Amino acid sequence: MIDRFSWVAIYPEVVLLVMACVIALVDLLDSSSRRMPAYILSLLTLLGVAGLTGIYAMGEQTVYGFDGLVVSDPLANWLKCFSALAVLVTFIYGRRYVSERGMLRGGEWYVLGLLSLLGAFVMIAANNFMLLYLGLECLTLSGYAMVALRRDHAVSVEAAMKYFVLGAMASGFLLYGLSMLYGATGTLDIGGVYKAVSSGQIRHVVLVFGLVFVVAGVAFKFGAVPFHMWIPDVYQGAPTAVTLMIGAAPKLAAFAMAIRLLVEGLLPLAFDWQQMLGLLAIASLLIGNLAAIAQTNIKRMLAYSTISHMGFVLLGLMAGVVNGNSLAAANAYSSAMFYVVTYVLTTLVSFGVILLLSREGHESEEIADFAGLNHRSPLYAGIMAICLFSMTGLPPLVGFQAKLSVLQALVSTGQGAYIALAVFAVILSLIGAFYYLRVIKVMYFDDPVSEAPIQAPMDMRAVLTANGALLLILGILPGGLMTLCANAIVKMLAT
Repeated sequence: MIDRFSWVAIYPEVVLLVMACVIALVDLLDSSSRRMPAYILSLLTLLGVAGLTGIYAMGEQTVYGFDGLVVSDPLANWLKCFSALAVLVTFIYGRRYVSERGMLRGGEWYVLGLLSLLGAFVMIAANNFMLLYLGLECLTLSGYAMVALRRDHAVSVEAAMKYFVLGAMASGFLLYGLSMLYGATGTLDIGGVYKAVSSGQIRHVVLVFGLVFVVAGVAFKFGAVPFHMWIPDVYQGAPTAVTLMIGAAPKLAAFAMAIRLLVEGLLPLAFDWQQMLGLLAIASLLIGNLAAIAQTNIKRMLAYSTISHMGFVLLGLMAGVVNGNSLAAANAYSSAMFYVVTYVLTTLVSFGVILLLSREGHESEEIADFAGLNHRSPLYAGIMAICLFSMTGLPPLVGFQAKLSVLQALVSTGQGAYIALAVFAVILSLIGAFYYLRVIKVMYFDDPVSEAPIQAPMDMRAVLTANGALLLILGILPGGLMTLCANAIVKMLAT
């Protein structure tokens, strides 16, 4: 349904923007070091937005608002809901951390987090190149500022500079690619681009040239090789709470951007962009897993782990069209969506435990800092072990189901090259198991570095425990989330 002036399609964005402005004003009047009013208002805002988008998603209606500029479909609404919940959990996990490090003095933390989420929402809902790019800029500019929030910390400022320079270059790639697609098709609307490309009356060489730059921009947001160099440096250099902010919810926005551009806009060119994604996936799996083995800093190790996981997402995206036949598209794209959602859930747990162990004056960023964690707290050691086993892909955890769904999508194509890719992914996953199991060995068999009890706020302890339990529950009962992802992709493909 297309409504020229439909506000329904952007109510979540309006609520988010208004509340970000309100929280900024409240923060101006609050001189306390903990900024509790801003914290509570932020949580209520995120709960409200997550509930609103969840209701929209369950309604399963597709609404094109403002003359087709934005789209509100089940895919967009579920991704918005999960993104809002991811930022909500990030605020809960990071509250003590940012307070102890003086990152609340200017009150920017909560406002920048909400504006970053607003950018993600705009990206997810965009049905137009211009709107997609504006959402991307809102997301990334907020990210640059958050990385540099510790103005007196040289490493964080350096990470922010690297992120800004590389991000600006990737943004230029994407903008150049979109401008070439506009020049070739004469439209900025994603649906219009699809119709123009399907007509076959446009020069294929020009389209593919623009497509290369678009894929480069998408690969940067995913952190795929060779556009990955910002990931380890920014993950390690940024304050840990900020690392979680830029490493969780934005991955859902990156997935939405890939779906909107490559599937909804450029599906007739699938033969071309699937080959590019295949090369990116192979390089990401290889470099990500091998480089992670050499790391002693756990944030840097998880950064390379992220690169390898994004390789799996790209494998799911490249298995949708086989020999010009798109019958397998729903299965392939839903497996990629399931993978990226479960990856975000697992990332929240891993960085949640790192934030828990960090205390005033000390960053628990080295693998050695986890020594003897089971002796100090069997609960938190168990949660971290579940998270690492899930990342490894061991049953019955959700990481196993995610990897299995992508491998099944590859194998079900019946093509030798895709089956070979599945075998390659399994081998690299086995190699990657080493660096996850090493952390578990340190937690359970090394002598503790400290006998001090681990103190955690009640809200953080409750959410972290529930977060860890979800990894097991969704691994044993993955059907609900898989069906949700499949229905969202089917509805998207149908429109």
